[in-house]
Amino acid sequence: MGWQWDPTLYEGSAEFYARGRMPYPQALADVLRDELGLDGTGRLLDVGCGPGKLTVVLAPLFAEVIGIDADAAMVAEATQRAPANATFRQLRAEELPADLGMFHVIAFAQSFHWMQQMEVATIVRTMLQRGGAFVSLGATTHEGDGSVPREAMKELVRSYLGPTRRAGQSAIMDEGPVWNAPAALHAAGFGEPREVHVPAGQIYERSEDDIVASVFSQSWSAPHLFGERLGEFERDLRALLREHAPADGYRERLRDETVLIARR
Repeated sequence: MGWQWDPTLYEGSAEFYARGRMPYPQALADVLRDELGLDGTGRLLDVGCGPGKLTVVLAPLFAEVIGIDADAAMVAEATQRAPANATFRQLRAEELPADLGMFHVIAFAQSFHWMQQMEVATIVRTMLQRGGAFVSLGATTHEGDGSVPREAMKELVRSYLGPTRRAGQSAIMDEGPVWNAPAALHAAGFGEPREVHVPAGQIYERSEDDIVASVFSQSWSAPHLFGERLGEFERDLRALLREHAPADGYRERLRDETVLIARR
């Protein structure tokens, strides 16, 4: 795909990620509780945790939660919002197992596609207790269905950064990193993975600042990519949003989500 991970993937995005992305629904925690028999005991590892949005939702289902992320600013944001039973560390998934011990669940929220999937799946299987679960969540919390002019916003980004999707110091030539989780899990020795549907449906009022933050929360439009034109881009983005603003304000419906679960 013409891309290799580098530390600038989400450079400058942490504060915007925390504000611009919609929360994970309580329905997600309820589904995982029922599917995995979670009862407030055991340990969770949240890999690629960002500012801890998934960690906050799942923390009540475990006795201890650890979140790791490669971006120091993301870890700092997560630490500020940490539940009492959660700690966070700057660490790449490929650096596991580190000294973190064993877990009942190891979760990836919108993160597994950025990793060396075969390598990481093999490592995390050794960190799961017998019967433990690998959980990968596909979601679009940066945007939903509603009145926000997302296509016009994407065209504005492309007018500044070009048609090829940027990612860190390089580019991705198609729609994104290759998603090959089922093959990686099979090669690592997991049981047959299953997909579980999670209904969302919540509607969120979205302020202009929320929507701007959602743009800067994405790897392909991270603040550093705009260089000296960052201020100019933000002015154009805000002008676009004011031009299209509904009389009763912007709203977005959080989309349904899919969870991939594989047992050790």
